[in-house]
Amino acid sequence: MSLDSPVITASPPRWRFRPRLWAHVSAYSRSDLQSDVGAGITVGIVALPLAMAFAIASGLTPQAGLWTAILGGFLIAFFGGSSVQIGGPAGAFIVVVYGIVERFGVNGLLIATSASGCLLFVMGWLRLGSLVRYVPVSIVIGFTNGIAVLIFVSQLRDFLGLEIEKMPGDFFAQMSTIWTHINTFNPYAFALTVCCFMCLWLWPKLSQLPRTGGRLKITGRVPGPIVALVTLTALAWLFGLPVETIGQRFGAIPRDLPTLAWPHFSWVEAKQLVLPIITLTMLGAIESLLCARVADQLSDCPKHDPNQELMAQGIANAALPMIGGMPATGTIARTVTNIRAGARSPIAGIVHAITLAAIVLVAAPLASYIPLSVLAGILIFVAWNMGEWHAFGALKQYSGHYRAMLLSTFLITVVFDLTLAIEFGLVLAFVLFIKRQSGIFNVQIKRTSDARVDVVLYGSLFFGVIGKLDALTRLPQSLPHGCAIYLDARRLISLDTTGLDALKTWLAELKRSNIEVHVRDLQPQPASLMTRTGFLLLLASHTLEAIESSQVGSEVAAKD
Repeated sequence: MSLDSPVITASPPRWRFRPRLWAHVSAYSRSDLQSDVGAGITVGIVALPLAMAFAIASGLTPQAGLWTAILGGFLIAFFGGSSVQIGGPAGAFIVVVYGIVERFGVNGLLIATSASGCLLFVMGWLRLGSLVRYVPVSIVIGFTNGIAVLIFVSQLRDFLGLEIEKMPGDFFAQMSTIWTHINTFNPYAFALTVCCFMCLWLWPKLSQLPRTGGRLKITGRVPGPIVALVTLTALAWLFGLPVETIGQRFGAIPRDLPTLAWPHFSWVEAKQLVLPIITLTMLGAIESLLCARVADQLSDCPKHDPNQELMAQGIANAALPMIGGMPATGTIARTVTNIRAGARSPIAGIVHAITLAAIVLVAAPLASYIPLSVLAGILIFVAWNMGEWHAFGALKQYSGHYRAMLLSTFLITVVFDLTLAIEFGLVLAFVLFIKRQSGIFNVQIKRTSDARVDVVLYGSLFFGVIGKLDALTRLPQSLPHGCAIYLDARRLISLDTTGLDALKTWLAELKRSNIEVHVRDLQPQPASLMTRTGFLLLLASHTLEAIESSQVGSEVAAKD
């Protein structure tokens, strides 16, 4: 039969740049605007303490976090692919940013942020947004829990009120420094942190109590971080508590707009920042798309466009270094707050940025009175909610591969750094995946007569299972001349070039031994690869009945 079967290939998708905001403009109503304005103001107030806390924990000034939330939040909402996602500084970046600042300085962070923004945009432009979803969930949980632990450790100085000039970036060095300065323990700072944590934990529960005249309902909707921040700051100021404040460590927060300036670029420094750039890129992509997926589940708005979202993240991170900002991404806590406050479109994210800007330009000097121990309580609460601690208790329910990836990623994140954790986790995932797939592949050989041998291939024939073809490659040596081999390929679901090369070598051995081979029932992907590489024509030249398959002539779009 003819082997000139058509192979239909899909044309590459065109680049598409269409922010989700454009889709909402045509049908936007006054009620939508009212809902978005209310939600934006609410989430803007919530973002205020978080932005300062994340920046301070990352080794930056409070205004770096505030203007990152303002400009980054605006750009991500304006150009993003999600209707309700809120962008800004995130807790997941604290450890990475602190390490970059510790080693390369603030200018190194600005270069890394700008470069990661360019990479994020290119990922969206190349439509690679869906690939981020293939990162194993065990790796995501491992480094998320590891980051949560490191955030908690980074706040121990302010939690305990220790007199430490500067915290090191290494985990063991941090613990050693804390132990060395434990004699400077400040009970007032400790009490403020504990009160802040308890306030954040108890405040949402007020809305669950029996309501009297709607007062508890209204109270429960007031953001807990703002309640804790204002109340505890006022108490510390009224009683003159001896605790370190933002003003004492960083000075007054200016009310002026940030100055636009390009970071000083150096190729020598850029080469040293390759791994941090990749880490910021991968972490930003994973964090933003995971957040967008959570938003899709909680909101009735259309599903997000992952590629457009990556391009928006790229635009924001490429622009933020010009105002001295830090990396920005989608933030789960603020996005959930935005949804629960009634957001219907990206206008809410834009209002959130405008609200923050108004607060900074009007009331920035008041932030100087905020105790750092109160911000530590907010961050410790964020770390507690950030970690998926139940995953450790459920490890016994999963396979050894899952446990190995989760625990190794977690430990490497805590002990070494996030860059190494992601690299090791992905490599381990690939190795374990190859091992699992190689365990599925099998070769079954059955000699039905002196003139016929049936061979069945199960699974995927790829580079990781070539060793299992030894019995097949030795087969020509044990068969008489003129014997025929019937290869049943209906269970061969995929084939790569290494497996195809092994089949070519095997076919050459069969040809020298004058043994015919008949291939039956090829699946679409192996048939496509064999057709494109000319292997089917090679089979046809070797035997009159090279292939008996009704699927080769079907529409084949799969690629190797």
